[in-house]
Amino acid sequence: MTLGWLSIVRLGLVQMCLGAIVVLTTSVLNRLMVVELALPAVLPGLLVALHYGIQITRPNWGFLSDIGGRRTRFIIGGMAVLGLGAVGAALGVALFDTAFAAALILSILSYALIGLGVGASGTSLLALLATATEPRRRAAAATITWLMMIAGIALTAGGIGALLDPYSPALLLRIVAGVTLGALVLTGLSTWGLERHLAPPAPQAAPPSLIEGLREVWAEADARAFTVFVFLSMIAYFMQELILEPYAGLVFGFTPGQSTTLSGAQNGGVFLGMLAVGVAATGLRIGSLCAWVVAGCLGSAASLAAITLTGATGSAAALMPAVVALGLFNGMFAVAAIGSMMALAGQGRGAREGTRMGLWGAAQAIAAGFGGLTGAAAVDLLRLILVPDASAFGLVFLAEAGLFILAALMALRVIPDRRHVAVRITPGE
Repeated sequence: MTLGWLSIVRLGLVQMCLGAIVVLTTSVLNRLMVVELALPAVLPGLLVALHYGIQITRPNWGFLSDIGGRRTRFIIGGMAVLGLGAVGAALGVALFDTAFAAALILSILSYALIGLGVGASGTSLLALLATATEPRRRAAAATITWLMMIAGIALTAGGIGALLDPYSPALLLRIVAGVTLGALVLTGLSTWGLERHLAPPAPQAAPPSLIEGLREVWAEADARAFTVFVFLSMIAYFMQELILEPYAGLVFGFTPGQSTTLSGAQNGGVFLGMLAVGVAATGLRIGSLCAWVVAGCLGSAASLAAITLTGATGSAAALMPAVVALGLFNGMFAVAAIGSMMALAGQGRGAREGTRMGLWGAAQAIAAGFGGLTGAAAVDLLRLILVPDASAFGLVFLAEAGLFILAALMALRVIPDRRHVAVRITPGE
């Protein structure tokens, strides 16, 4: 027995919970540290880079779930660790004004827990989708679960934006605790008994060790090329993650609630972009995987140029449409790349789906941490040498746009079977 549509939606709820907690740390807490606490942008950049860097353990989580046979325990356990890290990170922000050293130590520990939790839960969930979903449903399953994750991010960011004004540390802690507790309960309910009804996986020759499993996957040309593409494209995708809300606060004077709402609108755009590609490619059979990836990358580059222009002209009214457009094209790119990832996860040597997902997840995490930290550090450096705020942020946005153009060119070489419809590319079809 394989995953039906209801079970896929249940796993999508878990993805939604992951997104809801992570957006607290990469969006809300980041903005509070840079604007309200006047800390250098590189500090939250380093913390977020730490949580992504810890996710280099993703191949290990994927390998363990491959050889263990059951992945639910890793999904729930990882979510619990993630929630604990998020509450600790919020407490760290509340302490920075009065006990900087203690707040910094607590933040480092908390962001490490966030990385471990996301790695364990997210990798195991993707591996379960790849192994227990019929090939013809895999790309659609990926689209559904990612749409739900983006919905969780957008709803959380938008909701917190409405609740957080006027800001106080106590209010922040109550909000974060409520979100994490709700996410953990929903994850437990969504995964309860799910694997019990699945057919046991067919016997496969499992690799004797993680290193051997990674060596086998890296020897596959498609997996290796796709890993490089993921790394480059994710640097481009995440360079603005830590600086967009501070940009809105420093250049346009947005309040914490307003900038969080801006982030929610961006993720709403991501949701619409993913939905549009899903409907066009699945229902109407329009476009190829490669075409959607390239269009998403080029559109993202153009949107970043528009965001830069808003700062140069001081047009606050134009910022929201430009940010929504960035989200829209990011979503188009992401869902096409996810479809390719789900297809490639089931190809090659058997019993390696979790390891492949772990490898690509690690590449994504390292690139995300590197991209976010580089963007934050570049803004700090430019502001330090007295470049005006709008120009400092704008130069980083334009550098990110250039990386998106490079990613589009690389997609033309590495996206498999680009003659066919994106979401229909599945093993055995």
